[in-house]
Amino acid sequence: MLYKQNLLLGALFILLSELMFASMGATVKFVTQALPSEMAVFMRNLFGLALLMPLVWSHGWVSLRTEIFPFHLLRSVAGVSAMYCFFYALANLPLADGMLLKMTSPLFMPLIAWFWLSEPLRQRIFLAIGIGFVGVILVLNPEGEFNRIALIGLLGGGLASLAKVSLRRLGRTEPSVRVVFYFALLSSIISSVPMFWSWQQPTPSQWAWLALIGLMGTLGQLMLTRGYAIAAAARISPVTYSSVLFGAGYGYLFWDERLSVQFILGALLIAIAGILAIGSRERIDDTLVSDPTRP
Repeated sequence: MLYKQNLLLGALFILLSELMFASMGATVKFVTQALPSEMAVFMRNLFGLALLMPLVWSHGWVSLRTEIFPFHLLRSVAGVSAMYCFFYALANLPLADGMLLKMTSPLFMPLIAWFWLSEPLRQRIFLAIGIGFVGVILVLNPEGEFNRIALIGLLGGGLASLAKVSLRRLGRTEPSVRVVFYFALLSSIISSVPMFWSWQQPTPSQWAWLALIGLMGTLGQLMLTRGYAIAAAARISPVTYSSVLFGAGYGYLFWDERLSVQFILGALLIAIAGILAIGSRERIDDTLVSDPTRP
């Protein structure tokens, strides 16, 4: 479907989507103080699947027939693994740090696309990767436990990149409804396994918070998809880094988290690197922006 292009409206949709993702991150951080992060991941996927069912029903079950199921499985395993890393980082790091580490995926994507899809690496990409990883080193702040937890968040960024690159392969033959459905279904199945040893009975209020995680994640994804549909990705992608600002605001208001000068400098370098990496692409596949592996 083609949409009338509108840069300002597209940027507004992206801004609102990042507010949803940051709000979801704050809710995850709150919920995982009492419940395991594995439960938050499972409920995120389960409620997301429930919200997608009317869309699948409207397209008919025949639209789900696929001949490349292994690629759907690869994408789902990588995406769920990234979600586990991200939710764990949110539960154990300042909120702004967790939100920033998930934004490192553009640094890994060119390398994975080069290795898997033989996409060329340009000089600007190497510059972006170098700048980005200097920023990552600053954010990791190598001091004991913080460093190890942040490395898990960074691993999540790499796994999210693998999931996103796999979308380019899926996008050659698979319609978006099929891609979204298989991710939601397989992610729900995969994330149900840890429930055998991690399950805790939520209270009624905790059920509401868990449902809110799924709702905000799904709404954020829908807004993100619409934003990229009505404005050029290379021009509005920098707005995605607003999630770090929203995360910092939530962290300050609810957990009295403060930003260090070292973190701010590292965040700026990562943002610059991400913008360079995105801007160096001549085109960005529509399948990338409809990626529900985003938390």
